[in-house]
Amino acid sequence: MQQLDKKTTYRVLIASLVGSSIEWFDYFLYGTMAALVFNQLFFVNEDPTVGLLLAYASFALSFFIRPFGGIIFSHIGDRIGRKKTLVLTLSLMGAATFAMGILPTYQAIGVAAPIILITLRLIQGLGIGGEWGGALLLATEYAPPERRGFFGSIPQMGVTIGMVMGTLALWLMSLLPEQQFMTWGWRVPFIFSALLVVFGLWIRKGIDETPEFKDVQQKGEIPKLPIVDTLRYYWKEVLITIGAKVVETAPFYIFSTFIVSYATSTLGFSRSAVLGSVMISTVITTILIPIMGSLSDRVGRKKMYIAGTLAMMAFAFPYFWMIHQGSVLMLVLATIIGLGIIWAPITAVLGTMFSEIFDAKVRYTGVSLGYQIGAAVAGGTAPLVATALLASFDNSYIPVALYIMFTAVVSLIAIWAVKSRVEPTVVTGKISSAK
Repeated sequence: MQQLDKKTTYRVLIASLVGSSIEWFDYFLYGTMAALVFNQLFFVNEDPTVGLLLAYASFALSFFIRPFGGIIFSHIGDRIGRKKTLVLTLSLMGAATFAMGILPTYQAIGVAAPIILITLRLIQGLGIGGEWGGALLLATEYAPPERRGFFGSIPQMGVTIGMVMGTLALWLMSLLPEQQFMTWGWRVPFIFSALLVVFGLWIRKGIDETPEFKDVQQKGEIPKLPIVDTLRYYWKEVLITIGAKVVETAPFYIFSTFIVSYATSTLGFSRSAVLGSVMISTVITTILIPIMGSLSDRVGRKKMYIAGTLAMMAFAFPYFWMIHQGSVLMLVLATIIGLGIIWAPITAVLGTMFSEIFDAKVRYTGVSLGYQIGAAVAGGTAPLVATALLASFDNSYIPVALYIMFTAVVSLIAIWAVKSRVEPTVVTGKISSAK
């Protein structure tokens, strides 16, 4: 691995972070709007619960298209290069989000409105399906072995930075009178995202291909069909990444998306209080992610992940008990503990852990496929499952808490299968990936 100068290091880290942040900013806008706006303006139904379920279903639908985006763009990434793929994914995502901002509502064009909205959401899913793997590999494949955990945590910050930007934008717009917010205020963040996309493309323009991809090119080891080689030789690793992703993604969407609707409609909290608690928590976890990533370079990825997963399991019931106290302070504290602190070590090491499982020639395909299938199975469905559980069990939170605990068990089983394949070996202060 070549030694990076400071300028190149900063450029690589910023490029992996900026694009990821913009992608997730666009993506989370939809998730929050599904709970606040789209159930009224696009998925119109006489029963508000049905409208909300339809909105959440459209939110979940894009998660199932994400693996296809991962396959399409990881094929390009493993065949042509990481950089070119990242330009494509960012452009696709930005165009779809901007179009959402100018889309007429159901009241204006009828059933065509939700159909077009779902189509744009699917395009978002394709873009994000290819973006994450590329942003991760841009960081980890440039990283010195002893700092891979830190480098790999940087694109993970994009998830929470994008969420902070999205939540902040919505919070500012929610200060408008309700009629103005529902008429045009909700559109502003979607339209504004176009400027962010231009900035992201400019940042990525000056980045070269990763050293590890260049090495594969020089050796002539680029596979003709990366997806075939991945499923033939690395299917166990794909299953591990799917399972390990579950506890990172399902509780995240419970704490950040489901809570917006649940706390406002069922528990009587104001929209600004809920959005504020989520924003504070995401700021905290954004600060903690690189710290946890750096710590994993010293103590090991697996130990960090298991500690976070066990804590997530233990906090499932206390979380709901706290938010049911009716206190804004307890709501904020519960969200900070769950989303801001417990979730941080899990997500910080996840990407690096995945990248260390796969060989460089199929790494883009392997990490994208496992990550996106895991997200589809557990992430997009989480708000839908939680809402359905509440409806089925007379608004009792016990089944939802048990669901969070179940996701932790699934991921613990998966991480057990990893054994020593991604544990760093510490030698005289240096760390190398053991396989």
